[in-house]
Amino acid sequence: MDANALANITLPKERVEEAVRPLRILVSGYRSHPHVGGQGVYIRELTHALKQLGHKVSVASGPPYPELNDGIELIKLPALDLFTEDNALLALRARHLASWADVSEWLSHNSGAFGELYAFARRLDKYLARHANRFDVVHDNQTLASPFLRIQKRLPVITTLHHPIAIDREYAVAASNTWWKKSLTRRWYNFVDMQARTSRQLPLMFAVSEAARDSHKEHYGVDASKVRVSFNGIDHDIFHPDENCQREGGLIVTTASADAAIKGLDLLIKAFAKSAKARPAARLHIVGTLRDGPAKQAIDKLGLSQRVTTSSNLTRKAVAELYRRAHIVACPARFEGFGFPAAEAMACGAAVVASNGGALPEVIGEAGLVSAVGDIDAMAENLGRLLDSPDEAARLGLLASKRARREFNWSAHALAASRLYDEALAEKGIST
Repeated sequence: MDANALANITLPKERVEEAVRPLRILVSGYRSHPHVGGQGVYIRELTHALKQLGHKVSVASGPPYPELNDGIELIKLPALDLFTEDNALLALRARHLASWADVSEWLSHNSGAFGELYAFARRLDKYLARHANRFDVVHDNQTLASPFLRIQKRLPVITTLHHPIAIDREYAVAASNTWWKKSLTRRWYNFVDMQARTSRQLPLMFAVSEAARDSHKEHYGVDASKVRVSFNGIDHDIFHPDENCQREGGLIVTTASADAAIKGLDLLIKAFAKSAKARPAARLHIVGTLRDGPAKQAIDKLGLSQRVTTSSNLTRKAVAELYRRAHIVACPARFEGFGFPAAEAMACGAAVVASNGGALPEVIGEAGLVSAVGDIDAMAENLGRLLDSPDEAARLGLLASKRARREFNWSAHALAASRLYDEALAEKGIST
C-alpha cells in the first residue's frame, strides 16, 4: 500500500507499531511557534504523531520557537529576529560578521527582502555538518531554501508542501496600486524563485493535498511524480461536535488571519451583503483583526458595520466553541493548500460554505456548498440557501463531522510520512 492510500486510514495501535520502522527524525522549520502561523501548528502536531509511532523526534527551529510535546528535543538555531528590533539597521554587531547567515539576513531585511528562509537553512546546514550522524532523515516544513540541496547530500530531505508562495506574490503584486509598491512587493517575495529552483531539485516531497501538489507543479515546475499526498490531521479532542451546544440562527463565522487578497475576505463581505439584505437575523463574525484594507473598506462602503463583529487572540477551544454555535462557517479563500478552518469547522459539525480555491473542494467533499472563486452571486446564494434552511445546514454539518473524523487524522499523516522516509532512505541506498 502506498503513502496516498495510507493517508486516509487509521490503524490500531499495535498494527501501527508493527508497520513503522523507528527512525531518528529531524523536523525543521524557520519559525515554529503555533501563534505565528500554521507552520507552528503543523510542526507541533506532526512531531507528536511521529513520536506516537515510535520515532525519535527532534525539531530544529529559528525564533519564535515551537511548543512541543514532552520527549521531543528542541534544537534552537538563533536568528537576528529583526522584526522584533526597534531599529533593524543598528542590529548588526561585529560578532555577526563571522556568519554569512547573519549578514545575509540583515542585508535582506534592510533592503526590503525576506531573508529568514535562506539564513535559517544556512544555520541548519552548518549544524548538520557537525551533527548529521544523529539523524536518519530531515523533514522540513516548506523552507525550500537552496542550502537544503547541500543537506540532501548528507541526509535524505523530505519537504512538506502546503501551497506555493508564488500565488501570494501574484495576489500581493496585483493588489499594489502603484509601480513602486509593485516593485517593493516583488523585492519582498524574492525568495520565491529560490524556492522554485530548490523544489525542482529535491528528490521526494510530501504534499498536504492534491491541490498543493498540482499548484507546485504549475507554479514551480515540480515533477508531480516525486510528490506523495496526505491530508493534514486536526485535533479532534478540541474540534468535535457537542449536542449540548445550540446553533445560533443567522450566525456566519469566518476565520481571517489577515485581510490579504488571497484570503478572499473581501469577496465574503460582498456575498454577505447580498444574502443579508432580505434576512435581518443574518450576521457575520470574523475571527481575526481587521486593519484598513479591502474587507474593512467593503464593510464601511456597504453599511455593514452593525452586522459584522470581530474577535482576535482566541484560544483553539474558543474558536471551536464558535464553530459549534455557528449556523454557517464560511471559507472564501482564493487559494488554500489545505484549509484548516474548513476542516476544523467540519469536525465541529458546522455547515461550510466555501469557494473552490485550491484544496477546499477536496477537503469539503460532499459535506458543504462550494462556489467558484470570485462568483459573489453564487456564494451569496449558498449562504442564503442555508440561512433559510437550518435543517439542510444540520444535515451538511452531520456529513461534515463524519468526513472530518474519517479523513483528517494526524496518525495517518505521520504514517504516510514514515513510508516516505523509508522510500527516501532506499533511494539513497541507506539501511538503518
